Amino acid sequence: MGACRLGVSLGNSRGVRTVRMRGCFCLENMKVTALKQQARNNGRVNVYLDGEFALGLTKILAVRLSIGQQLDEAALERLKRADAVEVAYERALHFLETRPRSEAEIRRRLATAKVPEEAVEPVLVRLRGAGLVDDQAFASYWVENRTNFRPRSKRLLLQELRLKGLNDEQLQAALAQVDDASSAYTIAKQRAGRFRALEHLEFKQKLGGFLARRGFNYDTIEPTVARVWKELHEGSENEA
Repeated sequence: MGACRLGVSLGNSRGVRTVRMRGCFCLENMKVTALKQQARNNGRVNVYLDGEFALGLTKILAVRLSIGQQLDEAALERLKRADAVEVAYERALHFLETRPRSEAEIRRRLATAKVPEEAVEPVLVRLRGAGLVDDQAFASYWVENRTNFRPRSKRLLLQELRLKGLNDEQLQAALAQVDDASSAYTIAKQRAGRFRALEHLEFKQKLGGFLARRGFNYDTIEPTVARVWKELHEGSENEA
């Protein structure tokens, strides 16, 4: 018979039978009588105690149990907490499938999924240990990806990374090699072909507006547009 707790009543949904003895409720261990894989989720197992459904667990936790095993309240609570962590970990892995994520992104996603707060930190510890979450590496990835595929100003990159929850030290390290003049020229060259037939003033307005929307300031835009215009028309003259 388990420990006696005065004035406490626990239902079978928690997997523990309560027995009244001399004015108090005593907690009686319950026996695992069945372990059944869930019909709609083969990654989870239903646990039955004393012939009644008690809780569902991930397989990785259910394999620790055996028919006939005795479980007390503390053991059941440990299993429930561990299951919450496993479920949250699987959610985080799924979130990471499309691209790397910052810790803040993962925290927000788990909060949206109503994962208990106490399960979040153990998940992040596991992800860090597996090398799946590293905010400094994420910042470098983000900047490199933007630079290669969708260049933008250092100022706009800074805003994006702040929204990802990165700290100042991580931001400075990731942005140290970003050169606005080089980035502006790269995307201006890519875009300029669309405006090739325009008069100079309209060309300047169109391409300048495009660069401004990518976060570049006037001091970067003005020489970049002039350079690209000159290169386009020098090329045309040479072809003629």
